[in-house]
Amino acid sequence: MTEPDDVVAHLDAWGGLGPDAGAGEPRGASRSEPGFLLYPAIDVRRGRVVRLLRGDAARETVFGTDPRTTAEDLVRRGAARLHVVDLDGAFGEGSGGGAMASILETVGPAVEVQVGGGLRDAAAVERVLALGAARAILGTTALVDPASVGRAIARHGPGRIAVALDVRGSMAVGDGWVGGASAVALDRAIAVLLDEGVHRFVVTAIERDGMLAGPDLDLLRRTRAVGAPEIVASGGIRSLDDLAAVADAGAVGAIVGRAIYAGGLDLAAAAAWARSWTGPASR
Repeated sequence: MTEPDDVVAHLDAWGGLGPDAGAGEPRGASRSEPGFLLYPAIDVRRGRVVRLLRGDAARETVFGTDPRTTAEDLVRRGAARLHVVDLDGAFGEGSGGGAMASILETVGPAVEVQVGGGLRDAAAVERVLALGAARAILGTTALVDPASVGRAIARHGPGRIAVALDVRGSMAVGDGWVGGASAVALDRAIAVLLDEGVHRFVVTAIERDGMLAGPDLDLLRRTRAVGAPEIVASGGIRSLDDLAAVADAGAVGAIVGRAIYAGGLDLAAAAAWARSWTGPASR
């Protein structure tokens, strides 16, 4: 599909769409570009754009009925990157693959789209990268079978695979954060995954996710202190000051959801700040 000019004309195009194209280097906006990596979030459940409170499926707010339209709107408002999660896959309730494909087709190869949720085997990773995702994010699989992450990195390159560390207390939790979920001590999980070649960790403070209560800066500092090379922060971010705070805490980027949808954070202003960010002293 050809992308609408008004959505992507201001962005540079990627190369080919095959899973080996530019192995190791995400397509779309590149980490080598200056600036802070701002990822507006699109969480898809049952075909709708939703936000959850602390990952609780029973505490869902619907912010849109068409993920494709939401993606277009976020790009028009300044997003150069998107963080897309298949909550159906994450909760083991089926697959939102159709919505993922629609988003990737709509915003096209000019927007860096990282995709997670339910990617629990090599075939799922292969499919999402072949669809045009810049990066696949592995969560539960990384905790229960870290060697599989190493194999994915060997196949696709470290720039195309990231690991989600969803943290409650001192534990990284999988399985959609539900009761009885797989859990591994955070420092242990990071050490093992570093040995498998993981470079980027998406770190979510579960108790702050969707709460607009501010980020967990101590968690980010702890993650950085145990050796995580790149951290993308998630959970509780509500303002430009919060973005600056997570950057000061060592994060290279941040995922923002409810603050954008509920109107507390102006996406255009946040995107402009992110583009101009040059380091912890940038305000």
